[in-house]
Amino acid sequence: MKKYIPFIILSFYLFSPISAYAAEKHTVYLKINNGEFIPPVLNVPTNKIIRIKISNIGNQPAEFESTQLRKEKVLAPGASSVVIIAPLRQGTYTFFDDFHLENLHGKIIAKEPSQ
Repeated sequence: MKKYIPFIILSFYLFSPISAYAAEKHTVYLKINNGEFIPPVLNVPTNKIIRIKISNIGNQPAEFESTQLRKEKVLAPGASSVVIIAPLRQGTYTFFDDFHLENLHGKIIAKEPSQ
């Protein structure tokens, strides 16, 4: 019987739905218009992978950068991209556009989901 245990475990993982083991992702959308973040605050749940879909709708290059999160993404005018962030602890994380430092910074606020 002991020699069948690894086979049973392997079969369980092979025939179970893959999506059951994939980490849940939370998607938020961010637009950048010549240094202005729309919306300026992104509210996300804690303990989930965060996917930020970014679109540069302005006529100048834009950059999503966060030193706290160690993420950086440069976008040409009209371009779109995605930034993936590991699950966050509760707190506030800032981001900015390196091409428009005179503008306000954006924020990601991670909170526990309400039960």
